[in-house]
Amino acid sequence: MRQILLALPCMVLMAGAAQAADALQYEAPPAGFVWTGGYVGAQAGYAWGRSHLNVIGSGNFADPDPDGFLGGVYAGYNHQFANNVVLGVEADVAVADINGSSPGFFSTGAVFPGVEVSGDAKWTGAVRARAGYAVDRFLPYLAGGVAFTKYKSTVNDNGNIASESQSLTGWTVGAGVEYAFSDQLIGRVEYRYTDLGDKDFFDGQEKIDLKTHDLRIGIAYKF
Repeated sequence: MRQILLALPCMVLMAGAAQAADALQYEAPPAGFVWTGGYVGAQAGYAWGRSHLNVIGSGNFADPDPDGFLGGVYAGYNHQFANNVVLGVEADVAVADINGSSPGFFSTGAVFPGVEVSGDAKWTGAVRARAGYAVDRFLPYLAGGVAFTKYKSTVNDNGNIASESQSLTGWTVGAGVEYAFSDQLIGRVEYRYTDLGDKDFFDGQEKIDLKTHDLRIGIAYKF
């Protein structure tokens, strides 16, 4: 009986030590640079894409495919797990000068005399989920979510000019890589594809769809 009583404290201590070891192992931070935390940054890039205007009921069309530059800000939060998987969420907004112009065309493909159509994306934005795998200070990642833009269409029909701006909503996917130059300073290069669907313009007389590609670089401060 005495031996059992003496052994009980040792068993309790051993069980407690095992639980503490398990807890330490579970909570142990990843080795090397840790990506967990919030961040804010600035970005710039170049975009190009396809915009198709269709005159409903006639088959006449125009293709004012846009391209141009953009610049803005982004902010987000990452969490790095013990297996080096990094999950996060990010939002961004950018002022844009992404525009294009095209002559009008008959449904047959012949040029419509005196008709010029232009399109201009004034700003873009997105809210995206991100998933990556940390290799110390490198973080390759995939991202996808909801995208927005403000798009202005202008039609010059032999001197009669009409224009309208609409907010377009769609989806975006992309991939990129980030590198932590220091514990706070993180750079990135990224590609995105965005499909903003189609929307009626000019009281439903015309339908416009917009799809874009863009390359962006950014620099962020991690908290």
